[in-house]
Amino acid sequence: MAQDSARQALPNAGAAPARVLLLLVLPAAAVGVLASLVFVGVSDAAEQLQHVLWGPLPDALGVGRYSVLWMFVMLVGTGIAVGLVVWLVPGHAGPDPATVGLDAPVLPPVVLPGLAVAVGLMLAGGPSLGPENPIIAVNVGLAAWLGASLLPRIPGALWPVLAEAATIGALFGTPVAAALVISEALAGRQIRGQLWDSLFAPLTAAACGALTTTLVSKASFDLGLPPFGRPAWGDLPAAIVIASAAALLGMAAVRLLPYVHAAFQRLRHPMLMLPAGGVVLGALGALGGHLTLFKGLAEVGELAHDPEGWSAGRLATLAVVKLAALLVAASCGFRGGRIFPAVFVGTALGLCAHALVPAVHPALGVATAVLGMLLAITRQGWVSLFVAAVLVASPTVLALLCVASLPAWLLVTGRPQMQLRADGSPVR
Repeated sequence: MAQDSARQALPNAGAAPARVLLLLVLPAAAVGVLASLVFVGVSDAAEQLQHVLWGPLPDALGVGRYSVLWMFVMLVGTGIAVGLVVWLVPGHAGPDPATVGLDAPVLPPVVLPGLAVAVGLMLAGGPSLGPENPIIAVNVGLAAWLGASLLPRIPGALWPVLAEAATIGALFGTPVAAALVISEALAGRQIRGQLWDSLFAPLTAAACGALTTTLVSKASFDLGLPPFGRPAWGDLPAAIVIASAAALLGMAAVRLLPYVHAAFQRLRHPMLMLPAGGVVLGALGALGGHLTLFKGLAEVGELAHDPEGWSAGRLATLAVVKLAALLVAASCGFRGGRIFPAVFVGTALGLCAHALVPAVHPALGVATAVLGMLLAITRQGWVSLFVAAVLVASPTVLALLCVASLPAWLLVTGRPQMQLRADGSPVR
């Protein structure tokens, strides 16, 4: 990851670490604010476009907002629009999104506008991907370009680290997620000085990014589920079973990624691949309904608003369809990330467990299912634990999550990730 270069950005840390770190505070803070504003700006623009495309426009045409016809029109149209960007815009909106994770490459400045437009169109049009991967890539490229131009004395390796940390902080509304990602990236690597010397500047950027997002946006990960009280003995086996089952389902999608990706690659041109993906996503939307569209954060809130109001069959259908939509969208060329839709899949699975066995508390079901799904999809242990915990805002569930993560991790470790190499082979 780009965080691996963090220690290279502190050339004099051994002699006077406090002075060196202080000199990095202002650049880190500036990157944090900029990264948050880029994220909020793209997200808000996409939200406004989504409101028009899925509201006044179908109303004016006399078509149901979430009718099967309109879902096909919008998803195929989004595929055409994004395909045009990928085909014609300089830089082709960056590399194949199936080959990119949270560790974004430093893209040339000419690529960034097209990538930002592609992710904005995707978010508004309904494909099941989140903003995280392309927004991180945009911010990394922007920070590296501006940093080299305005502050050439600061080591170039620092800017991608700051941008990634700042964007993760902005995405999740807290710097803790960024600190966990960087700590995991640095694990097992020799670093100079204390760990917090390497974390200081990225954590500053992440904190400023999170604070900026909190001040200008109202997004929240807390689902408002009934609070989970004191754990009972039966909660432990339930947590282990649900997390492991979710991890296995996630690994099924991971196993299918190279084959689905190869099928779309045979079309060879973005103006064929992306509209074809839109057709498949339209069919999945018709099967699963409007809740299986978009990145999934608002739709997760709708699911969690009435945990008792959904049948187990309906929730299972939502989970499977959403996971299939994530797999197709990630394979056909839409620019987006996998964390947000994976959270929806985990939430639907957790509520399904509660519907099947009412003794399973909905907060426990959701947290453990999201944990297992994210472990399979992202292979980021700390981030998976963090996201699962903040969704339910119940501190008492954390110990159960830690225990449930162990068997789930045994199921996913050493196996392919939901990311491909340039030749189409899976990353392990």
